[in-house]
Amino acid sequence: MKFKFKVQPYQTNAVDSVVDCFAGQVSSQCNTYTIDPGKAPMPLEFTGFKNAELLLTESQLKENVRDVQQRQNLPLSEVLISSAKCRVNLDIEMETGTGKTYCYIKTIFELNKLYGWSKFIIVVPSIAIREGVYKSLEITADHFTENFGKKVRFFIYNSKQLHEIESFSSDAGINVMIINIQAFNATGKDNRRIYDELDDFQSRRPIDVISSNRPILILDEPQKMGGVKTLDAVAKFKPLLILRYSATHRTEHNKVHRLDALDAYNQKLVKKITVRGITVKGIAGTNAYLYLESIEISRSAPLARIEMEVRQANGIKRVVKRLERGRDLFVESGELDQYQGFVISEINARTDTVEFSNGHQLMAGEATGDVTESTIRRIQIRETIKAHLDKEKVLFAQGIKVLSLFFIDEVAKYRDYSQADEKGEYARIFEEEYELLKAE
Repeated sequence: MKFKFKVQPYQTNAVDSVVDCFAGQVSSQCNTYTIDPGKAPMPLEFTGFKNAELLLTESQLKENVRDVQQRQNLPLSEVLISSAKCRVNLDIEMETGTGKTYCYIKTIFELNKLYGWSKFIIVVPSIAIREGVYKSLEITADHFTENFGKKVRFFIYNSKQLHEIESFSSDAGINVMIINIQAFNATGKDNRRIYDELDDFQSRRPIDVISSNRPILILDEPQKMGGVKTLDAVAKFKPLLILRYSATHRTEHNKVHRLDALDAYNQKLVKKITVRGITVKGIAGTNAYLYLESIEISRSAPLARIEMEVRQANGIKRVVKRLERGRDLFVESGELDQYQGFVISEINARTDTVEFSNGHQLMAGEATGDVTESTIRRIQIRETIKAHLDKEKVLFAQGIKVLSLFFIDEVAKYRDYSQADEKGEYARIFEEEYELLKAE
């Protein structure tokens, strides 16, 4: 099987937004330098190829950036914001699912074609994203070779395979190193090797050999790498310029491209999504856990779907109950003290609220009491399953398949290979909630 890639205008715009910031830069295809030989046991040819220095003045760069911003109706930068000891820091905002990895790979080719820059480092926040970027470079290789007549030499940084760094420096073609932030931002023994003089690297420090190339840094999801420690680590690469790609930039620099959620939807680049918010509400003087899931309209009076704690034979569990006006939560819970005074006095289907006899009120989607991170995740998973089943009831007869996606913070939360059944926390929650809703 072979993937075919189409040239998409919106992706071309994202690439142009970056490369046009350097209009006027003279192309230099072969800037050579002598690689530090260290304590080499034998004479070797230590010719390296580094990125040519940025020759544009501050005013030329700022004018280019403002021209790019103006054509996209972005706020015009008054100054170039420096960061990590680098004077050029460009933000490229692209909504998730619009192909930002493809865009920055294509940007690498265009920067090489127009200006001769050939040394790039892609910095990612996790091993999972690192592997995804590597796979993207693999599957797009033929596509970009057809368009640019060149191939990229790419590799994942490994502190035990330092010959790759040597090749990164000495190869005259386009070279891309992929590195996850933990590989140079943590204090473990293996991570620190990048800063240490190593016997198996001719008593040189890998970071010195890498930084001599004046690489262009591409930060994928920089908002997940924030902090002074990371900026200090990034500065050690002595980057020529830094490109930051994300859908949600936490720190703003000079934004030169924006394709936000609304733009992506209007251009039919992503499907319409529905988001259900969960609000944690503090009720003074009580630790009673309550979550108002929704209000159901029935033939008689409306019912409130409330999750609460219930005393059972094997302990206290959280259960979703369908309750009408007049129900006493103290009785429903098996007489748990925290629910004393919580009698449902009103269920309002128009405002999606429930009021209790003690004056407390909850709106659909609100939770109160002992609401932990795990509680919120369980609510989110349950709400997604419920919404999925509700949509399926409506659309199944029309031959429309319903798709619900979960974006999780780490694979281990779903697939945990250290467990006998290989199920992570989210997998267990999903199966529990699915069985309950299916039975209902």
